[in-house]
Amino acid sequence: MQDRILTYLQDHEENMVKDLKWLIESESPSTDKALLDRTAEVVARILEASGFTISTICQDNAGNQIRGYLEGSLKDRPILVLAHYDTVWEAGTLRDNPFSWQNGVLRGPGVFDMKAGLIQAAWACRALRNTDYIRRPIVFLVTSDEEIGSAHSRPIIEEEAKKACAVLVFEASHHGALKTARKGTCLYEWRISGKAAHAGLDPLGGVSAVEELADQIVDLRTLVNSVTGTTVNVGVVNGGTRSNVIAAEASAAIDIRVGTAQEAERVMRYMEQIAPKRKGIRMEIRGGLNRPPMERTPDVVEIFEMAKEVGRELGLDLDEASVGGASDGNFCAALGIPVIDGLGAVGDGAHAADEHVIAQTMPIRAALAAHLMVRLSEEVPLRDGP
Repeated sequence: MQDRILTYLQDHEENMVKDLKWLIESESPSTDKALLDRTAEVVARILEASGFTISTICQDNAGNQIRGYLEGSLKDRPILVLAHYDTVWEAGTLRDNPFSWQNGVLRGPGVFDMKAGLIQAAWACRALRNTDYIRRPIVFLVTSDEEIGSAHSRPIIEEEAKKACAVLVFEASHHGALKTARKGTCLYEWRISGKAAHAGLDPLGGVSAVEELADQIVDLRTLVNSVTGTTVNVGVVNGGTRSNVIAAEASAAIDIRVGTAQEAERVMRYMEQIAPKRKGIRMEIRGGLNRPPMERTPDVVEIFEMAKEVGRELGLDLDEASVGGASDGNFCAALGIPVIDGLGAVGDGAHAADEHVIAQTMPIRAALAAHLMVRLSEEVPLRDGP
């Protein structure tokens, strides 16, 4: 089986790259619905070629989502394959950073995060279909708003995850390692109102929103915990109008990463209980848990060990990693569904100008995914029941 699947994919490496070029050259910035919908059609055609029955989930205020269904020989819970096609790159980026395949390296906007992973997943399923190894049904969900928080796709993701035995996420690998844990993300917008006054003529007549924010930020650092991995980043700060005016307004955008649900609860309690330090200050804090943590559960370990064994049979020595970035897999993990992430591209440079993928890794990573799907069908009837 392994020789057939891997050989099939190696024989079609150029076709995989051709599909990747097609997908990259269909630009898909997260906030451009027209371009997103055009790219959704490309995704649909690529999945159709792999044998999927396609449903387009139309969105009014976001790009359309694509759901593919591939029937298996078993009637068990399906495997959910999860990917997104939106990127952080603005329309026109291709002019300065066109798709290229040189010296074994693939480049272009979104190649690493995560269009190569999407292609690998599609071809993994195509290899299974062409070698007659489809066992469990496969649901392939491709979303359009992952890079901006997944507000529109989250209900769809969660609905599909609840039906699945396991979720395989084709986000890029961590230097080849699979991701068995991801931090959750708490996002907050903090607005503070004080009272303006002349800094020289009436220094005691005002109440500085900037000083209030500065003191609160110092206190916020107490949330940092090196043992649990909780981090705090005050990424954007604004405030005041002139140096000789006591600032009446200040604001901050805050990103807090947490490794466990317990830590998320601690952070949210802290944020809910914040009170002004100065009389005359009013504050508004909006936000909360954007993506829950993806924790390394026994079921996740079981699937990783399965993948590691499959990898050895393919000549790969797979490692696992816990990373600070969140993905749509976090939503699935919070529902108690086992998730393996990082099944996608091998390369580097997510969200950076040097984003790239090692071309020769695409067939073997697709083969790894294909064999993992077979093993999930044959050995571990996860979450199957009456």
